[in-house]
This record gives sequence, C-alpha cells and structure tokens, in this order.
Amino acid sequence: MSDSKPIALDAMGGDHAPHEIVAGAVHAVRERGLQVVLVGPPRILYEALADHDATQEIPIVRAEEVLAMDEGALASLRRPRSSIAVACHLVRRGDASAVVSAGSTAGIVATGRLRLKPQQGVLRPAIAVALPTRPHPTLLVDAGANADPKPEMLVQFAHLGTAYAELAHGLTQPKVGLLTIGGEAEKGNKLVKRAHELLQNAPGLRFTGNVEGHDLLTGAVDVITADGFTGNVALKTMEGAVRYAFHQLGEAISESPAARVGAFLQRSRIRELRHRLDAEAHGGAVLLGLNGTVVIAHGSSRSAGVSAACALAAELSAGGIVTRVGDRIAAVPRSHRLW
Repeated sequence: MSDSKPIALDAMGGDHAPHEIVAGAVHAVRERGLQVVLVGPPRILYEALADHDATQEIPIVRAEEVLAMDEGALASLRRPRSSIAVACHLVRRGDASAVVSAGSTAGIVATGRLRLKPQQGVLRPAIAVALPTRPHPTLLVDAGANADPKPEMLVQFAHLGTAYAELAHGLTQPKVGLLTIGGEAEKGNKLVKRAHELLQNAPGLRFTGNVEGHDLLTGAVDVITADGFTGNVALKTMEGAVRYAFHQLGEAISESPAARVGAFLQRSRIRELRHRLDAEAHGGAVLLGLNGTVVIAHGSSRSAGVSAACALAAELSAGGIVTRVGDRIAAVPRSHRLW
C-alpha cells in the first residue's frame, strides 16, 4: 500500500449510505491499493466495516452530523461538524489528500467553498464532468455549481477545464467550445454572447467557437464551458437519454429469438458500450478551483462507483490538479485578467 495520504471519504453522503459507501471503500483499498479514511458516526461505520471483515483495514474519523440529500447550500452553515465538513477539514489540515462524497451537490459545493476556500484568483469553483466521448473524454464545465455566473466566469471555467484536460488526458492545447443554441457567434443570450467575445481574446485558451447540445458526445472539442444551469440541464438530459436508449434496447432484444441470439453474439460489445456510458464507471464529477481535490460521486452510486470516485480523486491529487489550476490562473497576463 502507498505511503501517500488517504482519501477522506464522506461515508454518510449518498442515496445508499453508509453501506454502499463502506463497500466502495473496502473495494478501493483491497482491489485498487488505495488508502481511505471513512468519515461519519463511528459506531455505524464500525458495524458496516465488520460486515466486510475490514475493521482493521480502514480507519474512521468521527463526524456525528450528516447533510441530508435534500438539503441545500445553507446546510453547510447549520451543520459545521457534518461528515463532508470534517472530510474537507482533513484535507485542509493536511491529513488527507482529497475528499470524495456522493452527498448533496449543493451541500458539497458550499461546504468545499467554506472549508477549503477558492484558489487565489478563482472567482467561483466549478463542477467538471467527463463525457464518454472518443478517443478521450470531453469535459463539461460547469455542470451545476453556478447557475447564474458572469461572462468572465465562463472564461475561467474554460481555464479550469483546460488544466484538467491537460493533466488527466495528456492533451496539449485542448480545444474549447462554448455551449449555446447555435454555432454562430451571435447566437445565445447576453451572457453567452459576451462570454464568446471574451473567449475569442483569451490568451492561453484554444477557443474554437460555439457548440450545441448535439455536440456533447461527438468529441468536437475537448472542453465545453457553460453556465451551471445550462450545463446541468444538458448533462441530466444526456443521462436520461442514455437510460432510455438502453431500456429500449433491452425491450427490442427480448422481442424475438433472433434478436436474443444477435444480442448474445454481440454481448461483449454491448457490455463495453454500457460500461463506457455508465456515469459511475468514470468516478464522478470534480469540483475545480478549490484549495483541495474534491470529487463528487453520483448520488445513487453503489460500491463500484464509490471505488471509482476514490481512484479518480487519488489520481488527480497525485497529479497535482490544484497546482495545475493555480498555475494556469496565475499565468493569465494581468492585461487580460477579468478578475
């Protein structure tokens, strides 16, 4: 096992907490060789670990308060000793390398901003989600942290996504697109039109123009910048469409013996496609722009998704994502800084 600092895993966040979260921690430790510390009520977590005979493998840090899945940003103030708050504190104190939580997105964002603080020069942290395009994922930033940002924030989101793409996907000069309702520069609302103007003149970014909703999975660009409202609607629409398509595929396969035989012959390709389009398989979203690595797993994550989120957090932390973002923001010439 590595001597690096452990991942602080919010054991009480998510629809299936704490048992699926604990199972994911056990998988991350045993199958991926990661170090994990569980944050939450000790008695409950000890019993859950006992079910996996893992009480000696994974330490527990006490946190008696919990942010419910339906609680918003203000809950971060009402519950200063929640499991997500304590997890963030471990990172801030240097006792953990990253935070992973499948809890309320609004609560995670608010708690992260309060406990870890935005990096110098970052106007607002943003959520980056990897879309399953080929030959490498396309990053959508922001996917829900900032519903009503200013135009200059969309430029920063492009910088955050570019830093992530360079580190995680090994890209040089990632192509950046702006999500709106048309490919032409004049398409969109006031926010998008002004952001387009700023992006055209932003040094350090390879801005290639506007992209539309049907470009999300084409791999036309490497980074898609958007306001959090638009980005979240686009992401949820895409996820719903994927679920619907697989449901329809399942019904079509069961309709006739010939279809079942065909599906059997193509089962490996179908499994590969299902895995590639499974949001849990990719580890979740990353909250960029904070003084610490934060990965937001899907709220409905089971153990496999939690384990994948821990692996993503460990990879980004080890790669220095916080430093990458800080260096990129600092490298913007003062004459072009909008913050």
